[in-house]
Amino acid sequence: MLILVRHGQTDANARGLLLGRADPPLNETGYRQACALAAALPRAERIVSSPLTRARQTAALLAGAPPGTTDVEGVEVDARWIEMDYGDLDGRPASALDETSWRTWRQDPDFVPAGGESLAAVCARVREACLELADEAASADVVVVSHVSPIKAAITWALGVGHEVGWRMFLTDAAVCRIDTSGRVPLLLAFNGPCSGDGSDRAHR
Repeated sequence: MLILVRHGQTDANARGLLLGRADPPLNETGYRQACALAAALPRAERIVSSPLTRARQTAALLAGAPPGTTDVEGVEVDARWIEMDYGDLDGRPASALDETSWRTWRQDPDFVPAGGESLAAVCARVREACLELADEAASADVVVVSHVSPIKAAITWALGVGHEVGWRMFLTDAAVCRIDTSGRVPLLLAFNGPCSGDGSDRAHR
């Protein structure tokens, strides 16, 4: 099973800011969410993480390390699972981009925000990573701790749909998605599952 986990909450998430390559740690709620994930999920044969701190802290807890740890044996860091680069928009509210530009971004996967990365580029790197994990995940649990855009990209890969479909998905903090890769084609079994946390989860791009 390919188990995709969004990291726990950060202060930027709680404030509704666009959070891409900026690298804040988990906040107190995020640690509670990550601890709930560690208690709820089975110990995986393989744990892969984005290189960003919020993802690595979440992955470390899933690997049995104490809170605050980022580098632990048993967690593999793969840069292909890093969040979309929002460029000049990173750390700013969604309202920082005008509605016309938002409309273009949602309709054109090749649109690149100033200094950032296109959705098509995110999907290309994530689909490559998914294909590399698919065979192993067909016979054992593989957990990937990542972010909203890469997880959405993995879902569009599993469903065989266009990149733009990701804009019609919503993921909460510490959400869990499950993809069965044992068949002829990937099968989405669960999307945006709860982390069994305190109910304060919020999601933002």
